Amino acid sequence: MDIGLILRVAGVGILVTVTCQILSKAGRDEQSLLVALTGMVLVLLMLVEQIGNLILAVQTVFGL
Repeated sequence: MDIGLILRVAGVGILVTVTCQILSKAGRDEQSLLVALTGMVLVLLMLVEQIGNLILAVQTVFGL
C-alpha cells in the first residue's frame, strides 16, 4: 500500500464532507445522502484491489 492511495481516499473524504455540508445547509438533505453514498462506493472501488491482496495474504498465512 502506498501513500498515494491514502491521499486519494482522504481527498475523496474531504470533498464529500464539504459537499454534504453545503447541501445540508441549503436544505438538500436527499442529495447530501446520495453524495455520501457515492463517495463511499468510490472509496470502496479504489480499495478493492487492496482488500483482495489482504484476503490472499490471510489465506497464505493460514494455509487455506
